[in-house]
Amino acid sequence: MTNSPRNSKKSRRPLIETTFKLPGDIPVWPPGDGFANGIIDLGGGLLVSQISTFNKIWTTYEGGPDDLGVTFFEPTGLSDGFFVLGHYCQPNNKPLHGWVLVGKDSSSTANGALKKPLDYKLVCNIKSLQNKQDEQVYIWLPMAPNGYKVVGHVVTTSKDKPSFDRIMCVRSDLTDECVKYKSMKLWGAENKRLNVYDVRPIKGGIEAKGVCVGTFLAQCSGRTKTNSQTLPIVCLKNTNDNRFSSMPNLHQIETLIKAYSPYMYLHPLENYLPSSVEWFFINGALLCEKNKGVINESPIEPTGANLPQGYSSIERFNHDYWLDLPMDVTERERVKKGNLQSSKAYIHVKPMLGGTFTDIVMWVFYPFNGGARAKVAFLNIPLRSKGEHVGDWEHVTLRVSNFSGELWSVYLSQHSKGEWVDSCELEFQNGNRPLVYSSLHGHALFPRPGCVMQGVRGFGIRNDACKSELVMDMVKGFEIVGAEYLGSEIREPHWLNYEMNWGPKEGPKGPKQKDFWKGDER
Repeated sequence: MTNSPRNSKKSRRPLIETTFKLPGDIPVWPPGDGFANGIIDLGGGLLVSQISTFNKIWTTYEGGPDDLGVTFFEPTGLSDGFFVLGHYCQPNNKPLHGWVLVGKDSSSTANGALKKPLDYKLVCNIKSLQNKQDEQVYIWLPMAPNGYKVVGHVVTTSKDKPSFDRIMCVRSDLTDECVKYKSMKLWGAENKRLNVYDVRPIKGGIEAKGVCVGTFLAQCSGRTKTNSQTLPIVCLKNTNDNRFSSMPNLHQIETLIKAYSPYMYLHPLENYLPSSVEWFFINGALLCEKNKGVINESPIEPTGANLPQGYSSIERFNHDYWLDLPMDVTERERVKKGNLQSSKAYIHVKPMLGGTFTDIVMWVFYPFNGGARAKVAFLNIPLRSKGEHVGDWEHVTLRVSNFSGELWSVYLSQHSKGEWVDSCELEFQNGNRPLVYSSLHGHALFPRPGCVMQGVRGFGIRNDACKSELVMDMVKGFEIVGAEYLGSEIREPHWLNYEMNWGPKEGPKGPKQKDFWKGDER
């Protein structure tokens, strides 16, 4: 994205000094069991709650993203019986918008879910350089009793060890291994060789039980030496036999969709618009079968009921299937252009991070993906057929807290990859509905208009996004096509289980055949 005053260090005070809140109220949720009740039972006598109110401990104004520094916080406003599991850290280049989990021991045995640390080990201490302050920060790693593990650090401005009442350790069977999140540093201090990382459970996806705590990992070479494969802190684990009990029911899902569905703005010069799958089938899309060198084409039923499904590897070896546009040249060009009025979001709802979050994945279909444009220095060069293909699936994922029902972040697909965008970095319209921007012809999604380059040193592929009158309101006509945890409440359409390509040659697989369907967009 092109630079703007928002990213200029001299143009503003650090955004961390402000606190982000969604522009609209959180909806009143329809009745249900465990969704948005504030507390989740992880089993084994461990209850957790999500805290997003903090007291500032220490800040520095250099290093980290945009060289704006970082701030350490401790959670505050805990309900009775809940204890801190670790402190929170956030870069200063965005408003305060984060959370950590706090824990409560509901067991009645001596081998409880939580125990105080036995001691503390100093990870690192460092002085703020830019402010020339005398005050230093000390980052401590609790030492857990036998059979317990640590899920977060304690941060102080005193060289004295923290009180043993400041934090709790968690019984080992209620924890899971974690990793540095994309090796992303929240902050680093080169002179002290201190690095601060965000962490996530090592496994992600629908079946994974790992629970993100929201804490950080601090490592200082020369003081904290750990095996490169094993981190000194861990995540939590949902061991509850009914670990999907905090997930939303069908009526709550529909309310979430209406509250948070994006407006997707297309480029004003876009030639290839989205459509519904049904419109694509009804308007002449073809099922092509190649058998022993002979290609047969047949029309597709409106529901996709005649699409091949469940083929074995041997059958796939003998038969090749794909979808294509109509053979008639005029009709082919018409269908290529799509039909915005018929477009709809096809929605898959899945549990994430051990059932503590709900991912609402909104899939959008385009009959055709246009060619790319390259940028070389100051020249823009069309690449003719490069990147063109029949059929294009893009998606937006809304990540919602199962503690509160609040929208925390949005994943935007971008060709074969994508990016997570925090809610505080999104634009909104009509309450809490985010804006996303589809790039010209390629349909990659971005949080703001502008030109995003894929490449380096003045050469690369352009992704041009712009606000226009071409807009897809993703709440209109939406269809929920998958939510495995609800069992038979959701009936999958026939076309969802079509396993072959949605176009010849470079045509993509459908939503259910992508790793994102059961996995986590990381």
